[in-house]
Amino acid sequence: MQTLLTSTQMRLADEFTIANKPIASIDLMETAARAFVKVFLRNEFDTNKSVAIFCGKGNNGGDGLAIAHLLLNNGYENIKVYVINFSKKKSADFAINLQRLDESRCKKVVIDRATDFKNIKADIIIDAILGSGLNKALEGEYAELVKQINNLNKKVYSVDVPTGFFAEGRLTADYNGIVAYKTICFQRPKISFFFPESKLATKSYEVVEIGLDEDFVQKQESEFYLVEKKDIEKILKPRENFSHKGTYGHALIIAGNSNTMGAALLSSMACLHTGAGLTTACIPQSGLIALNATLPEVMALPRDEYTRIENPTKYQAIAIGPGLGISAEHERLLESLFAANLPLIIDADALNILSERPDLIEKIPEQSILTPHMKEFDRLFGEHSNWWDRLQTAKNQSVRLKIVIVLKNQYTFVCSPNGKVYINPTGNPAMAQGGMGDVLTGIIAAFVAQKYSSLNAAILACFVHGQTGDQLADDKFVVTASQVAKEISGVIKTMVP
Repeated sequence: MQTLLTSTQMRLADEFTIANKPIASIDLMETAARAFVKVFLRNEFDTNKSVAIFCGKGNNGGDGLAIAHLLLNNGYENIKVYVINFSKKKSADFAINLQRLDESRCKKVVIDRATDFKNIKADIIIDAILGSGLNKALEGEYAELVKQINNLNKKVYSVDVPTGFFAEGRLTADYNGIVAYKTICFQRPKISFFFPESKLATKSYEVVEIGLDEDFVQKQESEFYLVEKKDIEKILKPRENFSHKGTYGHALIIAGNSNTMGAALLSSMACLHTGAGLTTACIPQSGLIALNATLPEVMALPRDEYTRIENPTKYQAIAIGPGLGISAEHERLLESLFAANLPLIIDADALNILSERPDLIEKIPEQSILTPHMKEFDRLFGEHSNWWDRLQTAKNQSVRLKIVIVLKNQYTFVCSPNGKVYINPTGNPAMAQGGMGDVLTGIIAAFVAQKYSSLNAAILACFVHGQTGDQLADDKFVVTASQVAKEISGVIKTMVP
């Protein structure tokens, strides 16, 4: 897992690296600038384009000055640097790079006030005005300057973080910072890049290594970790010789209704292809033909208004909710499962039933896995105006209730009872289709049935689900839930040791 750091911790990593590698801070800045330029040149290989680089007087601006010098050396002739002189303070490394720039052939303009900003005709803008560490919206001259830059409607590359964007913390809808085409950030992505509000600040981001002491970075205390493929490869277990269907557990999927059998089929299909030894679908009588015709490997447990799960301990995993429908009968069924005090995977309508029964929320069996999307989560735990607060609530509720909460989004947050948040990086907009959550529930159920812990099952399921969608999206504009369910086994195969 990659440890994700706050802006304060990143500065400590800078200081530690400079003190212990050892490397001079100006040389570390040069390394960062070279890493930025390497990505920039890969994206913008036409050296005939004109580039305007806006540099504040701190270290972010120092990065910008070093980038200007490097671009000149890489064939860009039409470069102009705009030094933003809104503050009397300047960093030592900025001063060194400014002197170097003055000795070069690069054009330079000093902007003392936002009203000095005019006649900018560059094809590309590089934003190196303010770095990370901001905790309030831009004001005064900075706000006006950024507004004018955004009004140019040019392609903007931000250095490390868009000016005005908070690296972590609460993000609001009234963002007034730089709107970047791409942010090239150093060593680690900013925590805030994983929140939907970040789309207001940057269309995409790319992380580059700049030589910080990786051992120091990884050992920092953090609440946030980014899941990597190598983590999944370490957790996944191969299927051993002489194993059999009993080895891989029995999963029960309680799902579907007369008009929503698709959800039950998708969950069951995903569970089957993820490797549960046995899968049983608890479905309405009206869905038996569809199940038998579509998934002959899946057993059926017909459900009616009097259904109770006899001997729930015979199942290694029980998932409830996809397409279930909300009724008094299903409420009683859920309550009876809680009484058995076995961990459950709770999704969709089962979550909506819980939202109407706050008393039941307190009785959720420990190590259960809840898989809400944003609206389901807010119905359970209260309305939230931003994703940072929503995630803090999810984290706190996971600890309080001793459960795993899978807060779904493009970057899904897996919140654990130990207070840590594991961010899943896989998945893409092509997967914005109905039924994807049903598939994820089935995948989680299969991993739980195979005796993975609740936390590892959730982490594995989110990664595999998204990775399958990513591979399918290579040659598809839209990826359907059934396509993902059918391809899961092949994707897992590529990651099993």
